[in-house]
Order: sequence, then C-alpha cells, then structure tokens
Amino acid sequence: MRQPYYDSILLIERLHRHFLEVLKTELDRLGIQDINNVQSLILYNIGDDELTVGELTARGYYLGSNVSYNVKKMVENGYLGQERSPHDRRSVRVRLSDKGLDLRDKISNMFERQIKALDKAGLSDEELIKANETMRKLERFWSSSLDYSGYPVTSAA
Repeated sequence: MRQPYYDSILLIERLHRHFLEVLKTELDRLGIQDINNVQSLILYNIGDDELTVGELTARGYYLGSNVSYNVKKMVENGYLGQERSPHDRRSVRVRLSDKGLDLRDKISNMFERQIKALDKAGLSDEELIKANETMRKLERFWSSSLDYSGYPVTSAA
C-alpha cells in the first residue's frame, strides 16, 4: 500500500502542474501576457462571485502563499475590481471586471474543447467520476487527519 499511496501523492502534484502548463499554453495562444496561469485559474474560479482574499483560499480556489500578490496584480492589470466591505473596512472584496469576464469565457471555451476531446483520449465520464470519487475520499482522509488526534478508524468514504 505504501507505493500506491506515494504514487498518488506525486501524481496529484504532477497533474496540477500539467494543468497549469495547459493554461499557460492557452494564454500564449491567445496572446495574453499580462496574467499568468495561476492567476487565470483564480480568475476562472471566482466566476460570478464576489469574494475576499480569505474566501479564495478557504474555498480552495487558490493553492499557495501569494494570493494577496496575485490578486493585487490582477487588479493592476484590470482583470479584477475591488472594493472595501461596508461592514468591515479592513476587508476587501474582489470580482471580475469586464476584462476578467472576457478571459473567463475564453478559459471556459478551452474547457469545452477539452471536454469534447476526452472521449477521443480514452477518458469516459464514468472513469472521471470514479477518479473524482477516489480523490474526494483521499481529500476527506487528509482533512480528517488534520485534527491531530490520530487517523480515522472508520472508512474515509
């Protein structure tokens, strides 16, 4: 069990890096140079929501420690609008600008092209559903181990 578990950890990381490269390639193809792949993924995940920087991280829309920097760059480059919360002046809420909405639509089109190509690549809906179920079980296992009281005795399902 040790090697399959370790292989899963490495594969998850590799898949994430590969997907970021796919996003970078799409941005290059579109001639977009003022936003990077990580920022474009954050932008896509914001969608129609209005969020704080903390909510971006809490919802899992961003992996890393520089979320504030990335949000600042997206605001500077016109992809995000921001405004202070009327209830808590320390809190800043961000949303997609028109430029950000346009890029989100372009990324969405890329996803549509990829979805159409999945069958040809030998990936069925059923296989993806099963892979997602497995990754969610692993996510629940890791989440439950964060309480520091030991690992769950019961099933991660």
